[in-house]
Amino acid sequence: MKISENTILITGGGSGIGFETARLFSQLGNTVILAGRNEEKLKAASRKLNHAHYVVADVTQDEDVSALAEKITTDFPNLNILMNNAGTVFLHNVSDSTDAAAIARKEMETNYFAVLNLTTKLLPLLKRQGESAIINVSSVVAFAPGLSLPTYSASKAALHSYTQALRLSLITHSNVKVFELMPPLVDTEFAKEIPSNKKISAREVAEDLVHGISKDRYEIRVASAEKLYSAYLSLTDKAVLALNGLELN
Repeated sequence: MKISENTILITGGGSGIGFETARLFSQLGNTVILAGRNEEKLKAASRKLNHAHYVVADVTQDEDVSALAEKITTDFPNLNILMNNAGTVFLHNVSDSTDAAAIARKEMETNYFAVLNLTTKLLPLLKRQGESAIINVSSVVAFAPGLSLPTYSASKAALHSYTQALRLSLITHSNVKVFELMPPLVDTEFAKEIPSNKKISAREVAEDLVHGISKDRYEIRVASAEKLYSAYLSLTDKAVLALNGLELN
């Protein structure tokens, strides 16, 4: 797929992976629209980019999603890439947490249901373009859950399954390509509470994403995510233990 002269909406675009991807796409001559809840953050981020706009929206609120889709359709009718990047995570131990269900609902609302909602509302616009794409930001924990973020892992597993189904349903009768970005832990504000000394930069993730899109690589597994995926294919238990720094007995 081409990586220039696109019009791209990025949710959670004010920081982290979303912003670094916006920066790279902006440098390549694309128009980018950042969406998020914090207007000051979005405004500051858009000022650092060329051909950038922003829209304040909470993707977990249906009225915000409807308003966002309407604004994009009216003001940016050439939109041809949607990047579902907004996410939330809570660290807890699922075996002794007293509010695991409440945590899981919040994570599923942002990481899964919000993606379905916005994607569904923008699909008619994306289908009208000559070439278009949906990019869902998943995670390595979609196939090997992290013990410190168990319900987040489950929400990303749901997103992974939905992404595969959406890709297969669109591939035979539309010009919409469906990509999935699967990074390991990234050194961002989002992941600052997650303990690890192996976090990679958001810039590296953005570079791998753009390169993967240019090669039509539908599952873009960044850095150590590729090795973990290979372990998952050979032995699921091995991948889960490896992700969590545990040993096989």
